Amino acid sequence: MWLDSHCHLTADRFDEDRDAVLERAFAAGVEALISIGSGYGATGNAEAIALAERDSRIHATVGVHPHDAAAHDDAGRLALRAALDHPRVVAVGECGLDYHYMNSPQEIQRAVFAEQVALAREMALPVSIHVRSDDESAYDDLLAIWIAEGGRALEGVLHCYTGSLAFARRALDEGFSVSFSGIVTFKKSTALREVARAIPLDRLLVETDAPFLAPEGQRGRRNEPAWVPLVGAALADLHGLSAEAIARTTTQNARRLFRLPGRERDAGTDTDTSNRLPGAPRT
Repeated sequence: MWLDSHCHLTADRFDEDRDAVLERAFAAGVEALISIGSGYGATGNAEAIALAERDSRIHATVGVHPHDAAAHDDAGRLALRAALDHPRVVAVGECGLDYHYMNSPQEIQRAVFAEQVALAREMALPVSIHVRSDDESAYDDLLAIWIAEGGRALEGVLHCYTGSLAFARRALDEGFSVSFSGIVTFKKSTALREVARAIPLDRLLVETDAPFLAPEGQRGRRNEPAWVPLVGAALADLHGLSAEAIARTTTQNARRLFRLPGRERDAGTDTDTSNRLPGAPRT
């Protein structure tokens, strides 16, 4: 029923019980998961792919997180292009701009993000986007790069969205989807809930961002994909719909964005390549 559109399944916090975490997710009604490769250095992308090869309900993304942008080099570029051609990879990312932590200089973040947007356009893949800033600067820069390098030729999702409604509307105009995490359930997230209420249902996604950002009622614990229904329930309340309706809608939206096949009935390796647009080159 549910699709966790953004989780870090290869994080070391899952090393001791990853299989049990996955079984809990599937038992909770999560029919598919997007395992994010970036954010854990050079090895994270390969680990996400390896996990996706084990189970057809798991799909991988690969990319360069803005925290790691300064370490991206020519060898990394070759490895990223090769990884993006893997049949279990459904998107570029997460990538983007982070002007809050500033683990990489802004100008390098912008250049590496622009490279990835251009690569996504070349390979006809959607993009999972991270953006964080203490003001609107990262948001403005991100959208400018997106328009310059990809524009309407690309699709993307603003993952774990915490920005303003004004920016969300600008992003929607450029074809983005918007995904919400457990933050939308937090008691103090009143403004964010109003943003989530305003997002059109056909652009709405749900995620955990596990192992981070456990939803209300589980805060202080390691987050995991089995709790994505808790996020979905909050969105259902905001839109005046049943949890089942939000599950169905957000799952359909995620499958459309990431070009996933229909619901897989059995686990196992899946070599479906329908994540590429019709006629898209495999370069």
